[in-house]
Amino acid sequence: MDYVTLKEASEKWDVSSRQVNHYCVEGRIPGAVKMAGVWLLPKEANKPTDRRRQQAAQGNQGPHYPPLQLV
Repeated sequence: MDYVTLKEASEKWDVSSRQVNHYCVEGRIPGAVKMAGVWLLPKEANKPTDRRRQQAAQGNQGPHYPPLQLV
């Protein structure tokens, strides 16, 4: 199996390497392994979905607050 580094994945997915590291730590990239302090991701791994966008698509957009009234 071929692997890529965090930097290569971040360039491919157009996100920061810190964000890719966060995905790895959360276990959101299947097959990612940490060897000698370096994360290695499978070359064919897909970018995890953005959980914020997923919630908005389901209609859960958070609490609704009434407009403020000025006194």
